[in-house]
Amino acid sequence: MKYKLGIDVGGTFTDFILIADFGETTIHKTLSTPEDPSIGVIGGIHDLAEIIGAELPAFINNIETIVHGTTVATNALLTLKGAKTALITTKGVRDALEMRRGIREEQYNNHYRNVAPLIPRYLRLTVNERIDAQGEILIPLDESELIPIIEYLKAEKVESIAVCFMHAYRNSVHEDITVKFLRKQLPSCFITSSAETLPSVRFYERVSTTAVNAYIGPVVANYLNSLTRKLEDINFAGTLLIMQSNGGVVTPDVVKKIPAVTVLSGPAAAPTAGAFYAGLMGYKDCITIDMGGTSFDASLVIDGQCVTSDEGSINRYRIALPSLDIVTIGAGGGSIGWIDSGGLLHMGPQSAGASPGPICYGKGGELPACTDANLILGYLNPNFFAGGKIKLDVENTRKLMTEKLAERLGLSLLETAVGMFRIINNNMAQGVREVSIERGYDPRESLFIVAGGAGPIHAGEICKELEIPMFVVPSVASIFCAAGMLLGDLKHDYIRSYITPFSGIDREVFMNLFDEMKHTGGETLIKEGVSGDRIEFYPVLDLRYIGQYHEVQLPVLWDDIASFNLDKIKEEFHKEHNRLFGYSLEEEGTEIEVINIRLRAVGKMEKPKFLSEAAEPVPLPSALKEKRKVYIPESNRMQEVDVYDGDLPLYGHTIEGPAVIEQVNTSIFISADYDCRVDEWGSFIIYNKKVYPEGFRNDRKNN
Repeated sequence: MKYKLGIDVGGTFTDFILIADFGETTIHKTLSTPEDPSIGVIGGIHDLAEIIGAELPAFINNIETIVHGTTVATNALLTLKGAKTALITTKGVRDALEMRRGIREEQYNNHYRNVAPLIPRYLRLTVNERIDAQGEILIPLDESELIPIIEYLKAEKVESIAVCFMHAYRNSVHEDITVKFLRKQLPSCFITSSAETLPSVRFYERVSTTAVNAYIGPVVANYLNSLTRKLEDINFAGTLLIMQSNGGVVTPDVVKKIPAVTVLSGPAAAPTAGAFYAGLMGYKDCITIDMGGTSFDASLVIDGQCVTSDEGSINRYRIALPSLDIVTIGAGGGSIGWIDSGGLLHMGPQSAGASPGPICYGKGGELPACTDANLILGYLNPNFFAGGKIKLDVENTRKLMTEKLAERLGLSLLETAVGMFRIINNNMAQGVREVSIERGYDPRESLFIVAGGAGPIHAGEICKELEIPMFVVPSVASIFCAAGMLLGDLKHDYIRSYITPFSGIDREVFMNLFDEMKHTGGETLIKEGVSGDRIEFYPVLDLRYIGQYHEVQLPVLWDDIASFNLDKIKEEFHKEHNRLFGYSLEEEGTEIEVINIRLRAVGKMEKPKFLSEAAEPVPLPSALKEKRKVYIPESNRMQEVDVYDGDLPLYGHTIEGPAVIEQVNTSIFISADYDCRVDEWGSFIIYNKKVYPEGFRNDRKNN
């Protein structure tokens, strides 16, 4: 028996999904180990062997592939615990990293400060070289200038170096010489260049991305080295792949070279899994939300493709590499409730995390969190949290929530918990608006897929806020990102800047740039073991009307590129611009300008069988575990409801709300306005009774 294993390391929990070659699925959660996430990973693998009743050596031998998502890069940026990093750049532009784009993020806040650069000014060094915007050398690089810089960096005990010269995207010869020289003289340093990381126009975006890549490089490399050593110690001989921010997977060697591709590694798997489950139900568009212990992520899938962006940032640090368009806010099960100076209650973004965690974990936490409120409201079973492995401390939760919040607010404990519940729901609804309405999409027209250990408790109220009539909780919702990792393909993104009006495009130059990227991508994927018939290419053009500041990323067909069908591309650009901004300048005949051309090379991976044949469903009364008092938002009171065992096969059953469905790793709350239908794959379809008075029927299925 062979296995594929998906692992998602989060801020609070590390999630595992193990899939056998015949489709049997085992899911598991363990508390993360922030001091060294690889400890939790290896511990979880030991747990899985025990769960399936296998000896560890035989179990490890049968794991063919591990796909791993990590928050190591993200945490290094959030906590500012990266490497001591230096920047070598062109004379005269050392402060670009601090000046940024020259635009204040909060335009009318005179007290708003720019984020402190990752590289302080005394470690931003310059050389007297210059290449112009056409790639011509104006001032040749003198290598002797690098010798005193190297001595200075040695004295400062620098661990990592970013190299970014003006216009290196047009001609990288000076960066190439510098990097080669530095690597020879400073073999223990992590050294990266903008030509390797992001060879595209716009100096600030390029230098910022290169600086981020250098800052997190040693941290990510150390983690991957630690993980691979631990896997070798237990004799893992299969393939290890790492999830990228763009929703694809790559080998650890690629990540060690460009670690910035993993900044959104974990959350990127959710829309990949969302596209898979939406396809099962016949939907091409979906919104995926994932509420974990620390954060809430919302993402969008349009026409079966995960929406991407190159305008990402973490902790206000700009990263212009392609990544899935994910909105992340501090709203998770560990989000802490607090009162501001004006006496108003807030939720997050601070989180109790895995240690000490919410009060109810009994690990020393003293600050009331979202999970504590859910316990008070009856949504969680104190004796069945994580399948009973964690016993929740109800009495201490009631005591500390009363002291810390309720008494200060002048409210009862129940009113306080309800307030926490409503506020965090509103915060998450705003996150969904940001990823949908603000991108020009109506959330009511997309399938709403809910994931994360805490998400199914809150989803109904989020949907009411946004007038979404139905949401789906997949059978693997609690470890959704881990599941999505096993659905990812090998992906490599390439970019070349080619700034020219549409009417001035040189066909030969245009095609040569695409052919160069296509050749590089194809060769890379073949080296990674992908056969030629499983390689696909997806071109994208960054276009704008001449005179505009921002451009539109327009996916185009390879056939239109190969046939040089510019009229078709222009037509599609006008349509997309109108969809995004409500107007186009087609009738005015305004010239279109190309800024960048991009190519994504995809190596299609064999997907595991997530969905084994359904077992015979149990009668619904047999799944009734107990009756429990829970808070019903529609009536604003506690009410006794049925609690069902969601780990039993319930295919085809309809569960009337209000009710709670309990699984080992999550709980689903069905409020009074909703009913739930369990489909043939074990997913829970929760729908508004007023919209579907005769029950939910999926008219899109098999369309």
